[in-house]
Amino acid sequence: MRRPNILVFMVDQLAGTLFPDGPADFLHAPNLKRLAARSARFRNCYTASPLCAPARASFMTGQLPSRTGVYDNAAEFPSAIPTFAHHLRRAGYRTALSGKMHFVGPDQLHGFEERLTTDVYPADFGWTPDYGKPGERIDWWYHNLGSVTGAGVAEITNQLEFDDEVAHFAGAKLYDFARRQEEDRPFCLAVSFTHPHDPYVARRRFWDLYENCPALQPEVGRIAFEAQDPHSQRLMRACNDQDYTITPDMVARSRRAYFANISYVDEKIGEILAILDACRLSDDTVVVFTSDHGDMLGERGLWFKMNFFEASARVPLMIAAPALPPGLVRTPVSTLDIAPTLTDLAGIGMAEVAPWTDGVSLVPVAEGRTREPVPMEYAAEGSEAPMVALREGRFKYVRCELDPPLLFDLEEDPHELRNLADDPAHADTLARLHAETDKRWDLPAFDRAVRQSQAMRHVTYAALRNGAYYPWDHQPLQKASERYMRNHMDLNVLEETQRFPRNE
Repeated sequence: MRRPNILVFMVDQLAGTLFPDGPADFLHAPNLKRLAARSARFRNCYTASPLCAPARASFMTGQLPSRTGVYDNAAEFPSAIPTFAHHLRRAGYRTALSGKMHFVGPDQLHGFEERLTTDVYPADFGWTPDYGKPGERIDWWYHNLGSVTGAGVAEITNQLEFDDEVAHFAGAKLYDFARRQEEDRPFCLAVSFTHPHDPYVARRRFWDLYENCPALQPEVGRIAFEAQDPHSQRLMRACNDQDYTITPDMVARSRRAYFANISYVDEKIGEILAILDACRLSDDTVVVFTSDHGDMLGERGLWFKMNFFEASARVPLMIAAPALPPGLVRTPVSTLDIAPTLTDLAGIGMAEVAPWTDGVSLVPVAEGRTREPVPMEYAAEGSEAPMVALREGRFKYVRCELDPPLLFDLEEDPHELRNLADDPAHADTLARLHAETDKRWDLPAFDRAVRQSQAMRHVTYAALRNGAYYPWDHQPLQKASERYMRNHMDLNVLEETQRFPRNE
């Protein structure tokens, strides 16, 4: 029996809170809403780490950052760790990536046979944080609130140019896969957009869709700095919050542009799904939609990600596959689960995959089986020691050796406004989850590993930028002499093989 094709859509910084059961009603996302109708929809899916590179390495491998070593946006992703692309390619799949995956280091493929675009972000060690200098802001690459004060409209930006290219090459590759179906190799195509990641700037026609949007202000307004938890205070300082006066109009413009860029991505996804349909591949293709992490979008006065609050840590996850019945799944799950789920859907024995993953297949979870508590980690800018979290049932527990613990009941308190860690009525829950983190993590050892990694990279990056510089950024190669018609080809054969469908 032929294995199914796999088409994975990943977007960047899309809050799972906007996907209560598919896209929220106010979002103009017709293609994602159609996909949701035929998908298993995992309402409570969490990133492994609320930052791009760690989240994506974990998504690819099913391993937490403490195992991959990808602690931050400038930590090398080791080539030896198997990814879902390796597992699928080993089983005979053609594997390709169009778009962002924020791989750091000289390996820019990690199991993909082809990478159709370069990345939108650098592949070197330049964005390395420094736990040795707590509280220090690195101005040239840290987030600031200029994305909020400058929110608005533009017809072309750095990120729009990138995502236009991502969609174009993904569509072209689907046509190529369709023309080669007789080779009897299924495909896995990952299409990864950088939107709706800030800066919050959108094309006018998408911006205009949200003129009377009811969601232009956050549900939880700004919390005063002194009332924030210690990590949120660190994030506010890291983003230079104290240097900005953010008005309600700026908040509204930022959120409007963000929603507009969801509609932009929806249109691009619709174009690619239309090619899948036109090439008669839809019935044989698993389709996945997810994000690397979320965006606070002004909730609590916070922006971007880098914390474990719902808008930052929860992501959408929808999977359309014959083996998964469509419908809403409330069980908390993780992006760590995507790699083992894809291999399971491809018919690869889980015994071959399980040793390399912290995740589980979501096929039985979608059928009602429980999952162990969902783990999360963060050890990058805005933190001064590793942070870990667990989502278990209705509760979320956050632990950092520098800070008091956080415990939230997400059913009673979905906006995470009441920390129950000091509530005697929840002492047993706190003790149980604290013991669970002790079982899962050696936090002092985790801290030492992060500090050692940062220190080594500060040395090697300074050396590698001194003198001749050989960047690791992926350079997509196109063999011009093998494209279209060339004189070592038979024109008749070329025209026939490049046509799809044939003989109609």
